[in-house]
Amino acid sequence: MGNLTYDFSGQTAIITGAARGIGLEIGRFFAEAGADTVLIDFDENELDIASDQVGAKGIAADVSNTESVDKAIADVMATTGRVDILVNNAGILRDKVLWKISDEDWDAVLGVHAGGTFRLTRACVPHFRQQEFGRVINVTSYTGLHGNTGQANYATAKAGIIGFTKTAAKELARFGVTVNAISPNAETRMVSSIPPDKLAEIAAGIPMGRFAHPSEMAAAIGFLASREAGYITGAVLPVDGGLSM
Repeated sequence: MGNLTYDFSGQTAIITGAARGIGLEIGRFFAEAGADTVLIDFDENELDIASDQVGAKGIAADVSNTESVDKAIADVMATTGRVDILVNNAGILRDKVLWKISDEDWDAVLGVHAGGTFRLTRACVPHFRQQEFGRVINVTSYTGLHGNTGQANYATAKAGIIGFTKTAAKELARFGVTVNAISPNAETRMVSSIPPDKLAEIAAGIPMGRFAHPSEMAAAIGFLASREAGYITGAVLPVDGGLSM
């Protein structure tokens, strides 16, 4: 990253879905900015590699499972004694047209995206309240507002995260906690699976003419997590090169 603007020394940052892609770059950002950084992911092998790479603590957990989430937050508290920043980034895809989506496909996607965002935030609230400080940044999607063929489950989950963000922002503001979201548009494994001709067509529709590097998402999240952004809450920040204009 190089030119860091923020100093998160003395703060603990938790990032979910952090073994790769945007989550990994967010973890790298906070670790380089001095935070006690905790990466949470379901994939234990990739998590070990990622946490070594960025100099962070890795905790394997299933964000769709309450017991697993509560155990992870208890582990963080035992290690660092506090929780200041939570980035809810974990997500999975089970893409199919809606008449082919099984109950399992539906429940799995909503359980990780929306359910994980809810469970992690709920688990952190007692610690935020005690400290009278907290930053929650959720990762939503352009698809949550506009839909996308083959992604009824994903679109529903991402739209739900927007509603959750605004509600949590209203409920937690009096405790010194801000809750915001970003809507990203970055090069990830999901993007790399798109055929090159289709990818070029999508990129041409982005005013800036390209997908972002995941580190550009981390920079936006770093701003929303900062003390300087303390009067911003309930916002959904598009970090998408103008795509959603």
